[in-house]
Amino acid sequence: MQSETRQLAHTQPQWHALTAPEAVAHLQTDEHAGLSEDEANSRLSRFGPNRVRAEEQESLWKTLLEELREPMILLLLGTGVLYAVWGELTDALTIFLVILALAGIEVYNEQRAQRAIAALRKMAEPTALVRRSDRPWEIPVEEIVPGDLVLLAAGCHIPADARLLQGYGLAVDESSLTGESVPVEKEADLKLLETTPLAERRNLVFSGTTVIRGRGTALVVATGMASELGRVADLAHEVESPLTPLQHAMRELSGSLVWLAIAFSVAVPLLGWLLTIQPLQQLLLTGLSLAFATIPEEMPIIITMVLALGAYRLSQQQAVVRELQAVETLGAVTIIATDKTGTLTQNRMRVISLYPGEAERRLLEVGILCSAASAGGEPVSDPLDKALLQSAQEHALDTAALQRGLTLRYEFAFDNTRRMMSAVYGTRDHLWVAVKGAPEAVLGRSTRGWIAQGEQALTAARQQAILEQAAQMACEGLRVIGYAEKAVDDGELSQHEAESNLTFIGLIGFADPPRSQVREAIQACGMAGIRPILITGDHPLTARTVARQVGLDGAGEALTGAELDVLSDDALKDTVGEVSIYARATPEHKLRIVQALQERGERVAATGDGINDAPALVAADIGVAMGERGTDVAREAGDIVLTDDNFATIVNAIHEGRVVFANLRKGTRYYLTCKVALLSATLLATLLGVPVPFAPVQIILMELFMDLAAAATFVVEPAEAGLMRHPPRDPRVRFMDRAMIASIFISAVGLFAAVSTVYLFTWYRGADLARAQTAAFVTWLLGHVLLALNMRSESQPVLQLGLFSNRLMVVWATATVVFVVVITLAPGLHAAVKTVSLSAGEWALAVSTALLGTSWMEALKWLRVRAGARATSAG
Repeated sequence: MQSETRQLAHTQPQWHALTAPEAVAHLQTDEHAGLSEDEANSRLSRFGPNRVRAEEQESLWKTLLEELREPMILLLLGTGVLYAVWGELTDALTIFLVILALAGIEVYNEQRAQRAIAALRKMAEPTALVRRSDRPWEIPVEEIVPGDLVLLAAGCHIPADARLLQGYGLAVDESSLTGESVPVEKEADLKLLETTPLAERRNLVFSGTTVIRGRGTALVVATGMASELGRVADLAHEVESPLTPLQHAMRELSGSLVWLAIAFSVAVPLLGWLLTIQPLQQLLLTGLSLAFATIPEEMPIIITMVLALGAYRLSQQQAVVRELQAVETLGAVTIIATDKTGTLTQNRMRVISLYPGEAERRLLEVGILCSAASAGGEPVSDPLDKALLQSAQEHALDTAALQRGLTLRYEFAFDNTRRMMSAVYGTRDHLWVAVKGAPEAVLGRSTRGWIAQGEQALTAARQQAILEQAAQMACEGLRVIGYAEKAVDDGELSQHEAESNLTFIGLIGFADPPRSQVREAIQACGMAGIRPILITGDHPLTARTVARQVGLDGAGEALTGAELDVLSDDALKDTVGEVSIYARATPEHKLRIVQALQERGERVAATGDGINDAPALVAADIGVAMGERGTDVAREAGDIVLTDDNFATIVNAIHEGRVVFANLRKGTRYYLTCKVALLSATLLATLLGVPVPFAPVQIILMELFMDLAAAATFVVEPAEAGLMRHPPRDPRVRFMDRAMIASIFISAVGLFAAVSTVYLFTWYRGADLARAQTAAFVTWLLGHVLLALNMRSESQPVLQLGLFSNRLMVVWATATVVFVVVITLAPGLHAAVKTVSLSAGEWALAVSTALLGTSWMEALKWLRVRAGARATSAG
């Protein structure tokens, strides 16, 4: 399919050398209605999905073979072969079954992680707006085919190479393709020479480039590998994703522990041989088994799996993670720099106020014609435009009749410098201009005002009255837009000419109520040591009103963009520590604020939805893009995309990030504690001149159970109470800090002591090796289950957490206990696992010692809880 698509690139005409009608005829498309659904599906089958490289799905068998080639599995295979060579066929068979079980578990975990990531990709799949069967459709980019009509607007990524059919002030950033940093102005009516260079083909738009301003319609001429982007991608090499900081830390930790594990794995057999404790063959097998059990080769895989599953859980809470690094960074966020519209508010605007009253109808007419509602049937997505349409219907305004006889010549898109936009219409004998924007900006370009009796000069007193009215409306929590118009003779108009000497019509006030969950979410931020700040382009009074409504701290003062401009970087660094509301702010201001906060040592999550928000999203520690109203550029710049644009979702995501990081620490701590206890018990026995407490096959089975616990059960551990009542963690602190290292060794003492006590007591009483090792093995398996339950929390007792709140751990613990009972009571398994049946006294010794070796941790936690309760009641 891809080869057919690439071949198409060589057989198609030079699209830039054709007129728009010629291109339409060549692709047999209706230039107004677009393709039918049946025809689109037929072309999708013929040309294939619109993607530059097909994703290869790794088969189950390929994944299994890769797991079997892992160094530790090969080491285990070698051990099994040695057992077979030395005549221990039962042991060899047991080890081979363990290998299959281990490989099966790893394959299952990897496949599950792949499915989670695939689901995330599906959720984050980009879409494009096309016209099919005379209707606008939002479809996945991969389903676009040659002949589709793509609808372009400012901020969207162009999904395929296309011949422009219509364009209104369209400018495209093609730097990703041509290296040209200046946006390219596009024109639909051009017919160029075939030899025109790629960068000068102004009647074409290309896949992967971005619309900076304007809007238009384009005919798709090439998709997938047949596009210019596909041609470039065909030459590129795949680049692996960088490791996360946590993965780097785990890799360093694994590297250090490998040498320690190898040292023990060599030292124990060597000492045993020198002390003639056991036969050399048995000691070699023990050494190989210790190497397998103690080298932490699984840790990087575990980290990746946990992060991927954490990302999948976030997606269930309307937060799609684009970068796995974001999951581990979320827990360290100290500042949320949020915008207002749609994030703190519902983004469901309504027209609340029309000023002056006598201009209501004219205001709505100008508002409709200066909005996306005038785009000739295109879907209206802007909430202000939707509110205008709704208000027009309530005022019985016929919008279709209003637009009859008017032709949109061109428009000048909104930008943050002018703070306005304008649309220029042509009639039979003149041009008519409609303008909207910030009231002060529109007033500054107006020389006349509109009244019911006609136009009149706009005096300074009248301008001041209008500004006072705008301020009063803003105080009421309204978003205030100013509108103006003018008529001029037909001819060419520059932007400056179109937006000068205007007749000011009036003001429209829009209301966007806060989301119901935001106040509670902001309170949760305060308890969690996270400071929300509001950065908006709205009027300062509007910003303060919304901040007050949602309970944002510092709602009494707001810093404007103009005031930010006069602050030096050092002054701004001091200011951002105090001010939490920023109004009339541009994306450039947002970037400065984010950077100033970071210089103060803050970890910032910044929200954004526009093209110019991309720098702030990239600069922030966590870029949060709006999925509902955000542009493609913002979505690609963000680390996380919110599918509901809700501030409360950000807080939920931070909570989930903290849970993931806490569970990573718990799982790693437990995993390493078990290894320390195993090495210590083995080394002690060797130094005492007695055989090691476990048979090689038992060590291998222990590793199986440890991996299950570390890789699976702690992943689903629910959040502890009060998780969001603690300050954010400092990302500069090492993952393996002193407290964690101390906890690992202290926690290992109990398990080590329990196993060693049972083993040495049984051995020195004259029991044979098989019985002593069975007692030690049973004690280990029961003890490490109890240890896992105890290590679910460093502060809360397990009964307080809820014994069954982590059902996966309960299932694993139950399976382990059943396994212990079966291998000791079933004679048929004794030879395979090197166990014997234990007496009632030996069972009592193993169970009681395992309980004592771990219960002290629970006792300490209960003492702390009671001490805290007494202190609270006394206070």
